[in-house]
Amino acid sequence: MNKNEYHVVGVMSGTSLDGIDLIQAKFYFEEYWRFEILNTETFDYEDSWRDILANLVSKSLEELQEIDVAYTTYLGTVINAFIRKYKIKNIDAVCSHGHTALHQPDQGLTYQIGNRPELAQLLNLTVVCDFRVQDVQLKGQGAPLVPIGDKLLFSEYDYCINLGGFANISMDVNEERIAYDIAPVNIVLNYYANKLELDYDPEGRNASEGNVNTHLLEVLNSLPFYNESYPKSLGLEWVNTHVLPVIESYSLMVKDVLRTFVEHVAIQIANQIQSNTSATILITGGGAYNTFLIERIKAFTDGMIIIPSQDVLEFKEALIFGFLGVLRLRGQNNCLKSVTGATKNHSSGNIFLS
Repeated sequence: MNKNEYHVVGVMSGTSLDGIDLIQAKFYFEEYWRFEILNTETFDYEDSWRDILANLVSKSLEELQEIDVAYTTYLGTVINAFIRKYKIKNIDAVCSHGHTALHQPDQGLTYQIGNRPELAQLLNLTVVCDFRVQDVQLKGQGAPLVPIGDKLLFSEYDYCINLGGFANISMDVNEERIAYDIAPVNIVLNYYANKLELDYDPEGRNASEGNVNTHLLEVLNSLPFYNESYPKSLGLEWVNTHVLPVIESYSLMVKDVLRTFVEHVAIQIANQIQSNTSATILITGGGAYNTFLIERIKAFTDGMIIIPSQDVLEFKEALIFGFLGVLRLRGQNNCLKSVTGATKNHSSGNIFLS
């Protein structure tokens, strides 16, 4: 019989390579699902790991499998350090996303490293992981997976937008949850910030000092992906093929690239939001700290933009992957066909016992 309260550690590593997000959270059911965030921390990647993860798409399958083994061990070390630091005793499960090495759902492929059975042995805990593979096997996009958490944990907002490596949105349409990737964000902005010897553009200051290149903006806005119907998702491969070569062909100053791309992202986000002045829009993810980007989104939208508490802002994905693990432990659906395009709703993720 399922219980009504769960204590979990949620673990997320995103495409922007900021680090590994960990969260200790309690989920409990009282008429509807509620949560309490107890501890959070981001473990920054060492340069060696950041370099490896940034170049996964160029690796052979054999090389990826070797990296997978090493990354699983590394992840175990990081999670154990988090558990020790906060003296966490009561853990029903560690719910881990892993790190995406390959995401080509149209070819039936998605591969997240760090989801090997050894993780449960390294932690001596139950692990729920590898949430995307089953969805792709069921003809889904395997992404985004966060929307069921938006629906059950953040239902008071009309739109939930996460600004991470990519921007994604989730909302109810005709009483059905839909969600999809909107556009690349930090994966491109950070790439160009690196050319200024910065990890990221703080508050979008460098972008704000640049000028919009209207021709590049038009070309970016006319990329075919933006006219495709949902469900749809983006990956690093798409950025490397369709975005970076286009930008590079213009030979612009870095600040002008940043300024133009911020405008592009703001326009693409605004295009997804109906002209509804009463709409409430929850914005989370590292991009929410880019005040210039938020300013430009506001310039194109009428709704009320809400930036939540720091814990929710920074750790919402880790929180929701923790929640996906809870639903999986209960045998309840944690992937929605209306979101991913899979053939059916399903309960996804491997459960490894210690």
